[in-house]
Amino acid sequence: MTELAFTCTGVRADPYAAGPTLVFRLRITPSDNARVHALALRCQIRIEPARRGYEPAEADALNVLFGERSRWGSTLQPVQFAQVSHMVPGFTGETETDLVVPCTYDMDVAAGRYFNALEAGEVPLLMLFSGTAFTGAGGFRVEPVPWDREATFRMPVEVWREMVEQHFPGCGWIRLPRDTVDALLAFRSQRALPSWEAAVRALLAEADRPEPPPGHNPDRTLLPHATGGTAR
Repeated sequence: MTELAFTCTGVRADPYAAGPTLVFRLRITPSDNARVHALALRCQIRIEPARRGYEPAEADALNVLFGERSRWGSTLQPVQFAQVSHMVPGFTGETETDLVVPCTYDMDVAAGRYFNALEAGEVPLLMLFSGTAFTGAGGFRVEPVPWDREATFRMPVEVWREMVEQHFPGCGWIRLPRDTVDALLAFRSQRALPSWEAAVRALLAEADRPEPPPGHNPDRTLLPHATGGTAR
């Protein structure tokens, strides 16, 4: 059976992708320089948050995922990042290939929240491989890629931020139910607001407005005082 070793040598943001995308560079080395006709690869990528330290501000931002820092000994568990498939063409001895990983900036997804909370440093990743290898010098054999094939990699936080800035420069992204979006659109139309940002800022301004004193009715019309007459 052909033993395959996997190493991640780097990562970059894809500036030409339609959506946020990371490209991991993989090196694949078969045992004994064996001939590989093709490799149908599956890769699961996990974040291993326990393998790095955190600044106080980062810990506060991660509270929603892992709870209070005093509980991290039991709550700092791996976070699913991505699962992708990739077809590697034939090679002999060793090859390198690009593993394309579409990403999301959705703050409702645990991985998105985790990345957004980090200010600097590296993200510890574990890449788990499986799939099917077509090997053999004469003809070919069909062999499974064992589930124990893995590689670790520390991705710079700057790469993630670069990817996000390419597609959402200076912006964040939130997901809302359709009825909430419809209500927000109606509010924007009624106020003739030029953008979604203006609509949200108007709502925030109204929320910050101080409460009126008890008994105050802003819609009540004040009548002018009559002069020279007697009230009946």
